[in-house]
This record gives sequence, structure tokens and C-alpha cells, in this order.
Amino acid sequence: MNHVEIKSFLRNFIPFFITLELLTGIIFYREYQNEVKNLEQTISYNMDICNFNTDDDQYACSDYTIEFFNQDKQTYTLKFLQEQGEQPDTGYKKNQLFYKYYPIPNLLNYHLKISYPASSYQTKIALFKSNRTQEFVFASLGVLILTLLFSLYSLSPLRHAFKLTQEFIKDILHDFNTPISSLLLNVKTMPKTKESYDKINRIEQSLNTILSLQENLKSYLKQHPKQKERFDLLQLVEERVEPLKSLYPNLKFSIHGKTLYLYSNQASVSRILDNLLINAAKYNRQNGRVEIQIKKQSLFISDTGKGIKHADKIFDRFYKEHERGLGIGLHIVKKLCDELGIKIRVYSKVDKGTTFMLIFP
Repeated sequence: MNHVEIKSFLRNFIPFFITLELLTGIIFYREYQNEVKNLEQTISYNMDICNFNTDDDQYACSDYTIEFFNQDKQTYTLKFLQEQGEQPDTGYKKNQLFYKYYPIPNLLNYHLKISYPASSYQTKIALFKSNRTQEFVFASLGVLILTLLFSLYSLSPLRHAFKLTQEFIKDILHDFNTPISSLLLNVKTMPKTKESYDKINRIEQSLNTILSLQENLKSYLKQHPKQKERFDLLQLVEERVEPLKSLYPNLKFSIHGKTLYLYSNQASVSRILDNLLINAAKYNRQNGRVEIQIKKQSLFISDTGKGIKHADKIFDRFYKEHERGLGIGLHIVKKLCDELGIKIRVYSKVDKGTTFMLIFP
């Protein structure tokens, strides 16, 4: 998957998975609550049974504690319960200890107290929690698989359309190669007279612009190579600037700095430099300047051009402030910088110029 497909996949997968997980959690929590409620009701019913049969050997009463309650010694407790509107045979729960009081016929001063140990209650509750947790984990795995399948299925039309678009652009780029190469070859062999010099230069400049757009589209479509090599940045800058001097004879190009060796992908760095240098020349003013300077691990490309109104948006795909171009050049620059670990900064003032700063790792 490419970056766009991964982003679309996550936008489908994350909300759907979270929603299903919440619903699954609610279902298992309600089931757990029902089990706890049924347990407490069962305890209460068994206490009623034990009230009629106090034989501790009976299975139904083996887990319960049965004792006699002297009303004369516990007058305050019974009086408090009666003030709260409770009857002596009503069940009570305190610190997970369940107990009930039952009146004993013919013994007015005594009640029967039947209680269920808190430890037994906690053991059963822990068992309920363990069972429901295991079931929730298995259910979550099922939800995860279901969400993955659904997200991939919903993504398939987008992937198909994206693949068709890529193949279409690749075919166009391939068909462009022959006529563009033929045009360039013929232009270079044309005799440059005083009358035709400017026209031939403009044709050559337009063809090189088309080649630059073609390279941008290729960079946009393909996965960039990660192979690294050692090369001289200063030498590379000089090589990329040289053809621009003839294309933009009205501009002054200056390079300052010392040799800086980089260990990176040279083709990708060349693509970054081409985009930044062409923009600096294309959007410059008449008789303007383009200055390139290398300081320590940084490269500065400055121009005296139109400047950028919204510098925070220039790396967005298809964003452009002028009618010329496709709006993907600087997006590709940012993408390549991220892949190579290069930090890029931009400083611009309208009608004053722009400076791009590249900080190499």
C-alpha cells in the first residue's frame, strides 16, 4: 500500500473497530451485571430455603452460616432496620457479606441470621470476570478480523482507481519521451542567429520545463530508492545550476560555501535541488538573483522573486499560488526530505523573495 491507501485504510479501520469494540464491551458488561444479579438472587432464594431447613448437612445450606440472633442484646440494630422501613426477613449486603434475619416462632426474643461468606461471593465474582474477559478477548479478535476484511473490501475500489490512474500517467509519460527528445535534439541543432536566438532559447526553456514536470510526475508515482552513496553536495549543486544559467540568462546565479560530503540518495537530492532551483528561477523578477550557500550541514537557496503568501501551505499536494505548474513540485520535495531525514524550512516575504533551508542529517 502507498501512503494514500494506508491513510484511507486507517480512516475506515479505526472508527469502525472502536465502535464495534465499544458495543462488544457493553454487551459483555451487561452480561456480567446480569450474572452478578442472578447470583445475588440465588443467594437470597437459598437463604429462604435454609430458613425452613437449618440442617447444616444439607447441600443447599452447606455454604451458608446460620446463627441465632438475640433481640434483647441487639435492640438498636433491629430498631434501626425497622426505622428504615425494612422487615427482619429482608436481605442486606454489607462489604460483600449477604445476610437475612428471620423471626423464630414462639421465640419472640430471637431471630435466625443466615449469611453468605464474602470470600465465596468474591470467588464467584472473580470467576465471572475471568470468563467474561476471556470471551471478550476472543470476541475482540473476531471484531479485529472482521474490521480488517471490511476495511480492505471498502478500500478495493479506491486501490483499483488509483492503479488505473498510475498506469494512465505512466503511459502518457512514456509516450511523451519520444517527441520531447526529438524536439530537444532538433532545437539544439538549429543555427542560432541574432533573429532566432531568443525564440530558440524560449523553446528550449519550455521543453526543459516539460521535462521537469515529467520528472515530478515520475517521482510522484514511483517509490523512491533508498540506496545511499557518498557524494559532494557542492559539486552536485554546481551541476544542477549550470543548465539554468543558459535557460535564465537574465538571472544572476551565485554559489558560496565549501565542500560538503553527504551519505544519502544522490538521485533524490538532485530532484530536491532541481525543484527548488527551478522555482527560484521561474518566479524571480527581471534581472534578479539566485543565491546558493552551504554552511556546515545546511544549504540555503534564496531568490529575489515574488515571495509566498501562505508559506505554511506550499508543501500541500496540488497547492499553488500561481497559474503555472501542477502544484506537486514542493509536495514531492517535502516527501523526499522526509524519506531522507532532511529538515526543510522556508522563509518568505511577498515581493521580497524566498529562502529555503535544508538541514542534512
